Order: sequence, then structure tokens, then C-alpha cells
Amino acid sequence: MPSLAVNVDHIATLRQARLGKEPDPVTAAHLAELAGAECIICHLREDRRHIQDRDVDLLRATIKTTLSLEMAATPEMQSICLRVRPDMTCLVPEKREELTTEGGLDVASRVEELRAFLKPIHEAGIRSSLFIDADPEQIEAAATIGTEFIEIHTGHYSDADTPASAKAELEKILAGIRHAQNLGLKVNLGHGLDYVNIRPFAKVPGINEYSIGHSIITRAAYVGISQAVREMCELVHSFVD
Repeated sequence: MPSLAVNVDHIATLRQARLGKEPDPVTAAHLAELAGAECIICHLREDRRHIQDRDVDLLRATIKTTLSLEMAATPEMQSICLRVRPDMTCLVPEKREELTTEGGLDVASRVEELRAFLKPIHEAGIRSSLFIDADPEQIEAAATIGTEFIEIHTGHYSDADTPASAKAELEKILAGIRHAQNLGLKVNLGHGLDYVNIRPFAKVPGINEYSIGHSIITRAAYVGISQAVREMCELVHSFVD
């Protein structure tokens, strides 16, 4: 059965809008766990636009499930990762001017760099994932680095503006899932997935985890975070294993 990982970045975004103390992403993470989330995700960006160092430390100290730290492959983030010791780290591309992550990491042109970057992280017993597009070259490069997981970027599918383009992007993702699994990689999916566009994955075997944040937090504005997480858990857990 696939699991649900809940990203709490957007709770922090609301807090940082007024540079106050509320709403607290740590509290949101606890509520998400109680509602059935099996992993909590936070992205500590270099510009600290939402998640703060304090949040990462408190999440590591208090959550009861698993913690996944999304981060750029920089010396500062490597040092934080080794200090905090999340259960998993997911390497993502990062640009200061973007509103949200716009695409997958270019692994193919950085194989040796990323292998060296992840070496001390793996030696510390921290699992790793690479956030990449469903591109055969990127998937094959990921398989050579030694990471156990990839997270396939579903944003192009989620943002598609016509049924035909959504179908085309979905087919790329499905082909990428199969290719990654044939190479021995475990596959997570994430970015832009919601309560409707996630449904075509219901019969896709072998997906390890769905990483979802924005749509859950958006729904929580109407129904509360506990109900929003429970509803997504019910969807994900109804899918094939």
C-alpha cells in the first residue's frame, strides 16, 4: 500500500506572511500524523521563505512518524542535514526567483558532484531521494548515484491545461515509473497532486509514497487539517500496492 507524506511548508508560508508565530507548521505536522500521515516533509530553502531552522529542529525532536527534509545540494544544507539527521533527505533544484519548484533536478550533468554530496549523508544512515522529471536520462543517472529513491515530478501533469496534454504528461510519468522500477529504484510521486488528479494513479503498482502539500493545506482552510489529511489518506490507501 502506498503511503501519504504531508508537506507542511505552506503552513509556514502563512506564518511568514506576518513574521509571527502562527500558524505553526510543527503543530500542523502533529495533527497530520494523528490524521494518518506516515511522513512529514519540510523544505528548508536557502532564502528561508517559509520553513525556518527552528521548525526543522522541532520537527526532528517531536514527530512520531518519519521526517523528510527537502533541500538544495549546497554545503550549508549538507551540514544541516548531518546535524538534524532526518530519516530521509530529498535533493531538489532551487531558484530564488521561483514561486515553487518548477521542475526536476538535473542529475545527468552532476552525477559525480551529487554522488560525493550524498556520500556522508548515506554514511550517516540517512536515506536519500532525488526529485527528477520522468526523463529516462535523469532516471538512469539517479540509479548510478546510489540513491534508494526518486521522486518523480508530477507538476507538468498537474498543471496541464488540456485533457490531451494531461494525458501525454501522465504517460511520461507512467513510463518513468516503470523504467525506474526496472533499475531497482523505489518511486515516490509529488508536486501539484490533488484530490482529483491523483486518481489516475490508483491502478499503478509499486508507487511507494505520494508527497502532497498545497492541495491538503488548501482544503484544510475549508474543512480543517485533520479532515483534509484523513480524506487524502483514504484515497492513497485505496490504491493498489
